[in-house]
Amino acid sequence: MEVFAEFLAGIDNPQHRARTEEVLGWVTKEFPNLMPVIKWNQPMFTDHGTYIIGFSVAKHHLAVAPEKAGIIHFSDEIVQAGYEHTQQLIRFPWDRPVDFSLLEKMIKYNILDKEDCSTFWRK
Repeated sequence: MEVFAEFLAGIDNPQHRARTEEVLGWVTKEFPNLMPVIKWNQPMFTDHGTYIIGFSVAKHHLAVAPEKAGIIHFSDEIVQAGYEHTQQLIRFPWDRPVDFSLLEKMIKYNILDKEDCSTFWRK
């Protein structure tokens, strides 16, 4: 989590900071083989140099970005969980609990789907 310390310190709202730290800590604990990194001023996790999932902080939500393929694959589940999404990110509102089971599915999907990927992003 040290790699995220400066990013977390820059989140002014203490509740948003705590939630972001909770989510990043959860990913670190549940997926210890993933590499925590900061790229483009955002916390993300990689596996063998390829992007798995990233996060960003907005006024009303924590944005979760599993790449477009992850959004497409889980679109129905994302909507059923009550979250809004675009082609590139899912909005986890600050005032609702995080659906960690959905987050886990998306991360596992990307790890498996990208196990032979040699580039950072999918082509």
